[in-house]
Amino acid sequence: QVQLVESGGGLVQAGGSLRLSCAASGRTLSRNAMGWFRQAPGKEREFVATIAWSGGSIYYTDSVKGRFTISRNNAKNTVYLQMNSLKPEDTAVYYCAASNLNGRTDEGAYGYWGQGTQVTVSS
Repeated sequence: QVQLVESGGGLVQAGGSLRLSCAASGRTLSRNAMGWFRQAPGKEREFVATIAWSGGSIYYTDSVKGRFTISRNNAKNTVYLQMNSLKPEDTAVYYCAASNLNGRTDEGAYGYWGQGTQVTVSS
C-alpha cells in the first residue's frame, strides 16, 4: 500500500512563494508519474501539474504556467511543487497523486492520493 503525505502548505501574502512536498512511503514511486491537483472552496478539484517518472513529460494548467514548477527526487521518493508569484485565486487544498501513466491531467488516471495540504493566499 502506498501512502502519500503532502507538506509545506500555509498562509502567504499575494506575490509570495511556497514549496509543497509530497513524500511517498510503502513502496518506491520512481516508476510512477506524479501529479498535483487542487480544490478551491466550492469548486471541483482541478489538475495543476504532472511529471513523468523520468522527470520529463511535464505539463501545467495554463493558470500556473511560468509561476509553478514541478520536480521530483526519486532517491527521496518525493515530488515537489514550487509556487511563486502566488495569487489569491491559488487558494485551495493541494493534493499529490501517483499514476501509472505519463502526461495525464485527468483525476481518473491517478490511483493513489494524499490527504492534501491547505494553501491560503491573502490579498
